[in-house]
Amino acid sequence: MPFLRVLADILLPVFVIVGIGAISARRLSLDTQTLSKLAYWVVGPAFVFDILAGADLGAALVGKVVGASLAAMAATGVVAAVAARLSGASNPTTAATVLTSIYGNVGNFGLAIVAFTFGTEALGLAGVVLIVVNVVGIVVGVAAARWEQHGVVSAVRRALTAPMTLAAVPALAVNAGGWMLPLWADRAVGLLAAALIPLMLLTLGVQLAGMRSPRPSLDTVRALVVKLAVAPAAAAVAAAAIGLEGSDAGVVILQFAMPPAVFTALIALEHDLAPDLVTTTVLVGTVASVVTLPLVILWLG
Repeated sequence: MPFLRVLADILLPVFVIVGIGAISARRLSLDTQTLSKLAYWVVGPAFVFDILAGADLGAALVGKVVGASLAAMAATGVVAAVAARLSGASNPTTAATVLTSIYGNVGNFGLAIVAFTFGTEALGLAGVVLIVVNVVGIVVGVAAARWEQHGVVSAVRRALTAPMTLAAVPALAVNAGGWMLPLWADRAVGLLAAALIPLMLLTLGVQLAGMRSPRPSLDTVRALVVKLAVAPAAAAVAAAAIGLEGSDAGVVILQFAMPPAVFTALIALEHDLAPDLVTTTVLVGTVASVVTLPLVILWLG
């Protein structure tokens, strides 16, 4: 069956590495913070620079991907907020629903699945989506959690100064200028970049292993329906409206089909933003994506 083939060929390798990370977390007492910091501060920026500096991306294509991603996030966020409000959800629950609906796991999960689905040549566009989703997701998450104390300015500053965001600036300059790094620098960056996907998958397993036991509720179901169904549909509409076609559109749609990012749980726990709801949504959404992602991949052809 096509569904089982997609599950085995594309998702199984990803979940195997995530599972190894979860088992290793218990057996080896791995430190989640150390792994996360390596990915966040060192390997992630190297990946973004390596992918964007060498990718065959025109300014027009990058602009379309950014535009489609922003439009899809805006539409998804509005649907999530309206759905939560209509159900009588509180402000924290509404904010948590919006956060988990727009901020997908485009790094840990998305990069590997895009590479297995469309080939490594699609990682450049996947990296562009990653940056957009991370920047907007951090702004929305931190702003929602800290609005009264710090306001949106603090959130915007944090998002725009994130290492992977900063790495995109020189990478795009190198790409646009057609410049070449010295061989030693190119090889060093390439070696670090190649480590990102396995490192992030292992880190995801370690993070999931350390999360609280899930307590699903109607709020969880609502958030996941928006994230796993509405978000990719919104991305498909946005991509078509902005003129993206073929695998270019497919990369955007597939990235928006990812389950909620683990980082949403970290934001919720750090700032007491409905942490039980967000943690449960991340865990249940990751498991549910075993079914939903193959369906999206089959839909994309």
